[in-house]
Amino acid sequence: MNTFLYLVGSLFVTLIRVLPLKLSCFVGRQIGFVFYFIDRGHRHVAVNNLTNSLGNSRSKSEIISLAKENFRRLGEVYLSAIKTAHISLKNLSDILSIKGLEHLNLSKRNDGSDPSFMFAIGHFGNFELYANAGLFAPKFDVGTTYRGFNQPWVEKLVTQIRNKSGCHYFDRRFEGKKLMSFMKRPNSITGLLADQNAGRSGIELPFFGLSCSTNPAPAIFSLRYKLRLHCCLCRRIGLGRWELELGPEIKTHINGNARSVNDIMSDINATYEDYIRQDPANWFWVHNRWKRPERAKKAHRS
Repeated sequence: MNTFLYLVGSLFVTLIRVLPLKLSCFVGRQIGFVFYFIDRGHRHVAVNNLTNSLGNSRSKSEIISLAKENFRRLGEVYLSAIKTAHISLKNLSDILSIKGLEHLNLSKRNDGSDPSFMFAIGHFGNFELYANAGLFAPKFDVGTTYRGFNQPWVEKLVTQIRNKSGCHYFDRRFEGKKLMSFMKRPNSITGLLADQNAGRSGIELPFFGLSCSTNPAPAIFSLRYKLRLHCCLCRRIGLGRWELELGPEIKTHINGNARSVNDIMSDINATYEDYIRQDPANWFWVHNRWKRPERAKKAHRS
């Protein structure tokens, strides 16, 4: 059965690859819109999250419109990610622009070593394009984490697609040591998602004024491995067009003293909030970000 499903999935990937990118995006948007009506569970989560976060500034009809557009965007993301994974770096400029290069400090660290960076990323736009964050510094290696799929055929298919990017992927369930070795290297960029509920391993911080469990990893690893920390956004700027924007450096030290993990992650959350307000439909509202905040740790110090 796994072999059969893998072959079906491979045929679907091949079909998407031969379609023009904009047509793939258009088809994905229609599929996403259909799922708004048939996926009651995720629709409820999205509308509830939008209401709790933006309800003070948006009417009920605006919230529903945002939820519908969000489902369209998600359908667009999943199909376009298959297509964009197979676009060579030299041709990416046709669909992907870069903003915020001036924020990247490439000077050597205090110990004389070449710098490395931590990018706090989130589920914005075509988030698979974060694998191309090396465009900010072409001589740097890029790595990130993922959680493997339980279905072997899905895992094999997704791995084949992601391997096209040249990004180093580390399964956070089993490859923590490999990730740490990667972050110790100079001339590396590590991108970690920090916009989802972190459960018991997270710290309790506000997001849009509501308590939630926040993944502290970007702050912890930036402090531990002396990584320069930035937030990075993937912004949809049109059908089949995106932009990676690098934000200003988030300070991990002040006057030579390490900031607390809570303070650093609060800055990251605030930056995410700003990104979301710019284009609310660009984020992953179908995830229950605020689920059971009381499970998170109340404090976490560096």
